[in-house]
Amino acid sequence: MNISSAIIHARPGDVAIVQAGLTSLAGVEIHAVSPEGKLIVTIVTEDDGSNVATYELIGQLDGVMSAAMVYHQTESEPDKEI
Repeated sequence: MNISSAIIHARPGDVAIVQAGLTSLAGVEIHAVSPEGKLIVTIVTEDDGSNVATYELIGQLDGVMSAAMVYHQTESEPDKEI
């Protein structure tokens, strides 16, 4: 499992559009939104490929100017280990 956090910078006036887009993505949770259009989110995915795909989708959302990963952690799943 991958857990990461990111700061998303929305274009002025597009914060609501970006919020709607982020909430439609699986594993993405919004924790804070500033008046300047910066959003703090966490992203939980199953693997590295899904994590990368989610960041790519975030970058393609209307109104997103940038997305910067702040933290990343990979946790093993003991019930799946041999």
